[in-house]
Amino acid sequence: MSIPRRSVVVAVLLALVQPLLPVTDAAAAAAPVRITKVFYDPPGQDARDNTHYNLEYVVITNTSAKSQSLTGWTLRDKENHVYRFSAFTLGAHKSVTVRTGKGTANATTRYYNSANYIWNNTGDTATLKTAAGKQVSACGWTTRASIGYKNC
Repeated sequence: MSIPRRSVVVAVLLALVQPLLPVTDAAAAAAPVRITKVFYDPPGQDARDNTHYNLEYVVITNTSAKSQSLTGWTLRDKENHVYRFSAFTLGAHKSVTVRTGKGTANATTRYYNSANYIWNNTGDTATLKTAAGKQVSACGWTTRASIGYKNC
């Protein structure tokens, strides 16, 4: 059985053109550094204290084999509560947790240093941007889930 010449031509053209096509949303979702989880409504009542504020958090993961500098990058919600990374490098295949309350930053945990909750239980979007302002990841929810978190 022979392959029609037209099929061969189409296959060759696709192989040549595909690398030139624009990046799709699916490709953007595969960015090496991205938001992987938002815990926006921890169990229990929303007590107004630092312990409870720190139960809210966002996990950012570097899925690449190279360390990535996050210096100057921002994490924000819809109401523009902004966390800005100071000098920080996220190791290859590592994650960092950004907690809402106050604490001492280290290699695996950062803090907004907020004296209030940030992530809205009934709907919000966590957005990660580079120091240049380019959005690299976003994770949103529109309803209050019974589990209180969103895997992104």
